[in-house]
Amino acid sequence: MTGSLGKGHPLPRHPSQSLKGRPARTWSMAWQLARRELRGGLKGFRIFLACLVLGVAAIAAVGSVSQSMLAGLQEDGQAILGGDMNLRLVHKEATTEQLDWFETRAAVSKISEMRAMALGPESQDETAGEASPVRRVLVELKAVDQLYPLYGAARLAPNIPLDQALAEQDGHWGAVVDKGLLRRLNVAIGDLVRVGEADYRIAATLEWEPDKASRGFTLGPTFMVAAASLAGTGLVQPGSLIRYHYRLALNEPEALDQVRADLVEAFPDAGWRINDTHNAAPRVTRFIDRLTLFLTLVGLGSLLVGGVGIGNAVRAYLDGKVATIATLKCLGAPGILIFKAYLIQILLLAAVGIVIGLGLGATSPYLVAYLLGNAFGWEASGGLYPGALALAALFGVLTAFTFSLWPLARAQAIAPASLFRDIISPNRARPKSWVIFALVACCAALAGLAIGTASNPKMASYFVIGAAGAFLLFRLTAQGLIALARRLGRPRQPALRLAITNLYRPGAPTGSVIMSLGLGLTLLVTIALIEGNLTQQVRQSLPEEAPGFYFIDIQPDQVAAFDQLVGNFDGTRDLTRVPMLRGRISAVEGTPPTQMTIPPEIEWVFRGDRGLTWSREPIPDAELLAGEWWPEDYNGEPLVSLDAQVGELLGLQPGDRLTINILGREFEVTIANLRVIDWSALSINFVMVFSPGLLESAPQSHIASVKTDPDIEDALEAAVTDQFLNVSAIRVKEALGQVAELIGHIAVAVRGIATLAILAGGLVLAGAVAAEHHRRIYDAVVFKVLGATRGRITRAFLLEYGILGLITAAIAGVIGTLAAYLVLTEVMDMPFIFLPAVVVLTALLASFLTILLGYLGTLRALSHKAAPLLRNE
Repeated sequence: MTGSLGKGHPLPRHPSQSLKGRPARTWSMAWQLARRELRGGLKGFRIFLACLVLGVAAIAAVGSVSQSMLAGLQEDGQAILGGDMNLRLVHKEATTEQLDWFETRAAVSKISEMRAMALGPESQDETAGEASPVRRVLVELKAVDQLYPLYGAARLAPNIPLDQALAEQDGHWGAVVDKGLLRRLNVAIGDLVRVGEADYRIAATLEWEPDKASRGFTLGPTFMVAAASLAGTGLVQPGSLIRYHYRLALNEPEALDQVRADLVEAFPDAGWRINDTHNAAPRVTRFIDRLTLFLTLVGLGSLLVGGVGIGNAVRAYLDGKVATIATLKCLGAPGILIFKAYLIQILLLAAVGIVIGLGLGATSPYLVAYLLGNAFGWEASGGLYPGALALAALFGVLTAFTFSLWPLARAQAIAPASLFRDIISPNRARPKSWVIFALVACCAALAGLAIGTASNPKMASYFVIGAAGAFLLFRLTAQGLIALARRLGRPRQPALRLAITNLYRPGAPTGSVIMSLGLGLTLLVTIALIEGNLTQQVRQSLPEEAPGFYFIDIQPDQVAAFDQLVGNFDGTRDLTRVPMLRGRISAVEGTPPTQMTIPPEIEWVFRGDRGLTWSREPIPDAELLAGEWWPEDYNGEPLVSLDAQVGELLGLQPGDRLTINILGREFEVTIANLRVIDWSALSINFVMVFSPGLLESAPQSHIASVKTDPDIEDALEAAVTDQFLNVSAIRVKEALGQVAELIGHIAVAVRGIATLAILAGGLVLAGAVAAEHHRRIYDAVVFKVLGATRGRITRAFLLEYGILGLITAAIAGVIGTLAAYLVLTEVMDMPFIFLPAVVVLTALLASFLTILLGYLGTLRALSHKAAPLLRNE
């Protein structure tokens, strides 16, 4: 019904009626309200923007840097690989037929690689007047032909051609070596260094090795020589662990895929591992993928932690708009108009935060390229990567909307009268069902996006489940603490009584503070424990348990003398020696690996050749999960003891059959048992151990491990390598040192992302304190009017935040420890070591941060005058 202000002036209809059924009009009015609100500036949204910028920047940076590094690998694929295609064989060389096939389609370069000991010359100790011990270093011996490298170029110092540096002069072949080897051997350019039975003249240092990235992890510096000189070293023996690479520069590079298919068809049983420019450095690619996954999930964790801050910031902002929202509702504005007006503001500000975050993430590839250069053997490719930026933007939009939805719906659902008395009697109105549905849909979209875009969906699924569990547990913790505080009674100390009462009074910050601080600390504990475990395993636990040396390439006719020398050497113990050759699994129950779905955890088992051994006696301390060991006098069909993890993941049992390709010949073997292997012990172990009969007559060498006292390591290494020139000694601690250095580089990236998590957690907690600031002001004013001193009010507030900080830290320590345990044991397949210092430090950090921010908020609240608030000004 309409009224009249006078003749010809009808009263306007109620606003809710004028907007009913007209969504376009609602959005238009909402836009006008939002635009007017935004004219007041960004006060209240600074934490909102900071949380969103940090999370989006982290995800964008990780994705962009990953893609830039992979793009660099792709662009430099020919130089990194050393050809359009690389074929690798172990133990054996390519046949004449195979070489003829290569040469009709490509230029072919042959490279032979093996590990060997480089011995420096004797030097005179001027102080003692006698010769000092000969220095020995394990090197990666690399014998190249005259075509090397097919692509790219090796850079030497002094700057001379490679073929000139490697040429034979005055009866000695030349060699080019890593610069660090000169210092370790105490030699200079022009000096002689012995490898095997040959003396090489150091002609130059290797400033740039174009194909180094394709080799992956190495145990020693490069020692490059001419292929024609390798025979003179005496290192090439039957069964020696030599890797033969055949690099092909195709006559028609565009026909790469067809040539590869023809090669597999022409020589299906060749047993070589094939790489081409599409996967020039597969180990590096896999490492980048896994590191990217881990850092992306950590970045996503930071974004989710920031999401809580977003929710706190939106709630605090809307609490500050109580009078505005109440006035609009009293004037007839429908709840949907309020919802849309503030949703527009949030989305506009979210767009600003996302754009800033994307800008920071987009610059990261250029920064990485500038800082690292070609430190990894190739240069990261600068540029914009729309896929990574779009993914980060999508995560940002979903996070901002998801965590803003509930406070927006609450503002829409609460009646005008409730809004006016919200400060003393908060109304917990339940939003409409569509809001809950939308919230569930957004959470599902975030989870689906995280899992669907991950290279390892299993690890991403763990992350999603853990994040959901953490949210739920912290929510239950807050409710439990509130219930407990109600039942504690009334302590005699006023400050403590007030602090406990503040935990459960209407509008108490208990839930928001525990959720805000808890998620950030959980992420921090998880990262710190994972990093600490990796470092602990490599630098502390493993060196104490591991052998002192591995010795490789022991020839069968040297076994007795080797055992006698090492076994009788003072200070050695636990000598273990086994025969070894190489082979690969070419079929499982008749199915080739290419036609199988192989779980990621055991993909490495099927990547080319693996070490094989045989034994009559059971492996010492072997734990058989299924089946039995064969008798010592066994003389039947070939049997194999298989790694239990491989068997379980492939669904294999004793009695099932494998086809093994050994030196180009295929043999069918029956699984006798599944054996549990603890790879972390660093003892000699193999995925497959065969029964006697099949491998004894095959060309093979032996490997050995021995534990030593630290003070006899140099003497033992000298004794073995002097008597057996072909035997290489690998110092386990030095190898672990290289791993520790690699983990140190990874830790830098992890700490960078962890810093974002800490910043996000701090911002979130600051947002939680800010969200309660207006309520603190009201409380402080009432207490002061009732006669409470500033000191008593301050102590009460600090006790309250101290209790919240300690309880939250305890819960975060438990959840973070559980998360780190699952990642290490289930994803990384490593043992878990609990590091209490990490958790205690986190608890102290949490308590300090909570009390500090609570104290700063209290000082601000206490500084307000009582009169303006009591007059409602």
